[in-house]
Amino acid sequence: MKSQHFKPPIEKVIDDFLPRINHLANKYAYLGQPVLSKEDLVSAGVIGLIEAYHRFDPSKKVNFRTYAEYRIKGAILDEIRKIDIIPRSVREKTSELEEKVRELYLKLGRMPEEEEVAESLGISLEEYQKLLENIKGISFIDIDAFKQKIPELEEEDIFEFLAGASSQNDPIENYTLKELTEKLAEAMEVLSEKERLILALYYYEDLNMKEIARVLGYTEGRISQLHQQALIKLRTYLNIKF
Repeated sequence: MKSQHFKPPIEKVIDDFLPRINHLANKYAYLGQPVLSKEDLVSAGVIGLIEAYHRFDPSKKVNFRTYAEYRIKGAILDEIRKIDIIPRSVREKTSELEEKVRELYLKLGRMPEEEEVAESLGISLEEYQKLLENIKGISFIDIDAFKQKIPELEEEDIFEFLAGASSQNDPIENYTLKELTEKLAEAMEVLSEKERLILALYYYEDLNMKEIARVLGYTEGRISQLHQQALIKLRTYLNIKF
């Protein structure tokens, strides 16, 4: 009699998932550069898939592909987080940037323009845009703090929850996520239309920076700058309101 839950050979599973792993590695490769290559992230993704293959429990009534993609993405992001690609000087500059954005937001009653932030920091617009490129590893929320409430929470998941894809069953977790996503929805409204579009294409449409650049007609570097600027604004707003 056949097993109720037939598992195909792991080699077949890897072959089936390789295109998706490559896509995710391409999407997140910019976060680990120049320390990690796309190939490093593909390897991490394959390891995540293998772990998912062996840990998957059909009795949980979760689709294997959904579970596997979650593990693959988590393994890739964990690999990036293992390295500290942000120098202390950049972290200090980032803290200063967040404080300036906060001050300007409270003063102006709106999120500041690039030129206003640069002037407040006492640097040129070009230097400000270079700073944005250097802080690409910064998250828009304090993930570690929220992990104390929701251990499995990742930055990417918050946008999925915002889209109504939450599968949390714990009422406390649901309340925390509801409160967070409500504030995040408010924060999205303080962004420019261009910034909201870039986040939508990246988080909802699953495009990478190069693909977004092609769609919007900008350079990949400029899209990366605008993406980080949007995250800094979200981080600032959430720190004020949440």
